[in-house]
Amino acid sequence: MIAQEERSGPLSSILIEILHKPVSSSKETVYPGCHIIPPGMQMEKQKIFNMKFSRVYPLYIQKAERKNRTKEEVDQIIRWLTGYDQVGLQKQIEKETDFESFFAQAPGINPNSSLIKGVVCGVRVEEIKDPLMQKIRYLDKLVDELAKGKSIEKILRK
Repeated sequence: MIAQEERSGPLSSILIEILHKPVSSSKETVYPGCHIIPPGMQMEKQKIFNMKFSRVYPLYIQKAERKNRTKEEVDQIIRWLTGYDQVGLQKQIEKETDFESFFAQAPGINPNSSLIKGVVCGVRVEEIKDPLMQKIRYLDKLVDELAKGKSIEKILRK
């Protein structure tokens, strides 16, 4: 089984494509709001942490744009969470930094990130124990909120 905290929103399709190791099973399990994930598939956290942020970043933008939100709003959310300025964010994308390095090199995680609550694919982000996984899910949750039409002020916990 896949650990609860390892499922995600915008990351789901790319994670399924890259990270899962299928086992023989023709049945499918559907998690509400998530992509179909066959049972018995294994995913290592380390693979998520080593995934290039630049590979997932366009998925965040696509998700937002499908709901008439903008790249600028996605960037604003990322900058708010991580403390990067726009130049720093762009450099991380160009360097093809992995998620672990992206968050480790962040100028400073916003102290109000602890106010991010809610569920991403059946997982309460505030209950995720691994600090890096929690930051990744915080970002996922913020992009989900943007795509669901929440105002940027509410997303940024102002």
